[in-house]
Amino acid sequence: MTGALPPLVLTPGEPAGVGAEITLAAWLTGAVPAFCLLDDPDRVRRRAARSGLTAGCVTISHPAEAAAAFPHGVPVLPTEFAVDCAPGQPDPANAASVTGAIEDAVAAVRGGTALAVVTNPIQKHTLATAGFAHPGHTEFLAELAGGNRHPVMMLAGNGLRVVPATIHVPLARVPELISRSLVVKTARIVLEALRTDFGIDEPRLAVSGLNPHAGEGGVLGEEDSRVIGPAVAVLRAEGEQVSGPLPADSMFHAEARAGYDAALCMFHDQALIPVKTLDFWGAVNITLGLPFVRTSPDHGTALDLAGTGRARPDSLVRALQLAAAMGRRRRV
Repeated sequence: MTGALPPLVLTPGEPAGVGAEITLAAWLTGAVPAFCLLDDPDRVRRRAARSGLTAGCVTISHPAEAAAAFPHGVPVLPTEFAVDCAPGQPDPANAASVTGAIEDAVAAVRGGTALAVVTNPIQKHTLATAGFAHPGHTEFLAELAGGNRHPVMMLAGNGLRVVPATIHVPLARVPELISRSLVVKTARIVLEALRTDFGIDEPRLAVSGLNPHAGEGGVLGEEDSRVIGPAVAVLRAEGEQVSGPLPADSMFHAEARAGYDAALCMFHDQALIPVKTLDFWGAVNITLGLPFVRTSPDHGTALDLAGTGRARPDSLVRALQLAAAMGRRRRV
């Protein structure tokens, strides 16, 4: 494909959090592709001054202007907030602006004026207080994508990609939610993403068990042999390189990780603990199964660091880099 690609579009996240600061700090690294930020330019400038960050801020009116503005500062597409909240003090009055910016970012990508969506962290409790009905970004983005999507959350860190089959649900509900169809459907989406978005022609997927020792032949739980094992058999019959169910406690050492390209785990912490242990600062959250690319830093709003200039941009830098790489592959 010829011609310049459009920029990434970056959402503000919770305005009382560190989104503006890590955005400015990411730009200062000089290691990120061109993007435009949906935010209030004056607010971003005030946060830069308060945090001691020397990055400039350039107001633009269309994503097409981002490339020319990018060498001079962070290009900002103006977004209005109801309240100019202080760092670390979120206000539910801004919820509509926060979610509206996500909607605008998705519309820009689907309309072809942006390459991919990158989202700064949101404050879920604050949004819920204002009536936001979704557990987080992942589920909201699936709704915006339409078509009865099955969103899949992948965390990609240095040397490890993990996917939880169940995401933001209480641990007590996990056994009832794990089904053969869920494992198969999720695995198919992961395998396709590894091919399409990561350029791995023959992906290898490791599938964890649910119970200790993957059930120990049924002694420690039947879900592994009754549900997960048959799901793996279905995928292998389709010609996929899938192994499991594997004991989760022995899946993540270096030798084991060399044997697969991604790990499908059964619940949130089973997946996120190893990737955050291996790459706490740099891991990236990716939503698979959508008709557009979306990545995000793998951390929260860090309200305690807001306004201090001490929040690290590592994860956002990687999220921007990965979004650009995935977006380019989808454009080929």
